[in-house]
Amino acid sequence: MIRSLVLLGCAGLLGCFGRNPAGEFKLDSPSVENADFGNALFQTVGVSLRPGNKVDLVDNGRVFDAAIEEIAKARRSVHVDSFIWSEGKVSDRLIDAIAKRTRAGVQCRVIVDAVGSPSFGSLEKRLQGIGCEVHRFRPIPGQDDVARDHRKLILVDGRVGLTGGFGIDDKWDGDGRSDEPPEWRDSNVRVWGPAVLDMQAFSENWQEATGSLLPADAFPKPADVGPTWAAFVASSENSIATRNDRMTQLVIATAKKRVWIANAYFAPSTPIMTLLSRKAREGVDVRILASGEKTDTRPYLPIQRARMDELAQAGVRTYEYEPTMMHGKTMLVDDSIVVVGSCNLEALSLNRLDEGALVAVDPKLAREAARRFLDDLARSTERSAESRKTAGR
Repeated sequence: MIRSLVLLGCAGLLGCFGRNPAGEFKLDSPSVENADFGNALFQTVGVSLRPGNKVDLVDNGRVFDAAIEEIAKARRSVHVDSFIWSEGKVSDRLIDAIAKRTRAGVQCRVIVDAVGSPSFGSLEKRLQGIGCEVHRFRPIPGQDDVARDHRKLILVDGRVGLTGGFGIDDKWDGDGRSDEPPEWRDSNVRVWGPAVLDMQAFSENWQEATGSLLPADAFPKPADVGPTWAAFVASSENSIATRNDRMTQLVIATAKKRVWIANAYFAPSTPIMTLLSRKAREGVDVRILASGEKTDTRPYLPIQRARMDELAQAGVRTYEYEPTMMHGKTMLVDDSIVVVGSCNLEALSLNRLDEGALVAVDPKLAREAARRFLDDLARSTERSAESRKTAGR
């Protein structure tokens, strides 16, 4: 039972059954196409873009190097929120880095999802042994087994945060180009500045797990450190419209030139499918990159491919990543909007999971994200080309 639930959480198998379009949230796309994006984001998810941020793309195993680099500078607190935490070299490196700081009096707080990490017991004891306060999220049998904490957050002193698709497991190490041993391709960001305050959505899960508030020093006054406008959008369970769903529709609806999406488990809802098709028919460059044959959940592929083939008929270009499992969750819109987080485009993530994504507006960051997306496409198979040939017979 637990194994199947972990698989459900990791791969979003509920997405195989689609979502009933009746009663779903559907954004009025024309009303936002020419709106100020920051104002539209606030009206849609209640979060404000703020200037003064610095954002660094730290893909694949680089995210652990960045985390250890920041943990070494910790003076007050280290907060970790992870769906998956497994024993291995990556875990050992993080625990060793945290231990050096807890010995110096730094407070460490850890939340790990009870379903995502069912074999966490020995690691929990190790973390407690170095002075961390550790809690498993919703561990009681009978609690909702699919409304899980799928956020990925490492926060240091409330001044810098890391988020993305990574789990704390050796398969997220490496460069995302090998399947033997597995080195999953994933996308993550390191963030400094006012948006880190939003990333303390960690406090929501902490309060549920402990009944307690974080200390005030976990929320220092944000400093302006860079040129990027950014916000972190935290999403929680909602049977009609999560913030993940609303944000996704808004970002796509905003597009006038380009929508490039990388998403590990691609089975979007009817409103999102409609938006993507509409944008492609209007001449927007819409491209979708998803996991391929080396996915961690092969039974998921038929529904994903059916969605991609449907979009191809509207002119969307679709691709499957070849070298290894592609686990990223990113969106790139026009010349400046970049989204990186934990949000999959399938029913479980869009409805039931606690998720989070950084939304950034920065042309330089967008150029770098575009370069990496095209590099991934060069290692992918274009599915839509074959779909269009088949449709034309």
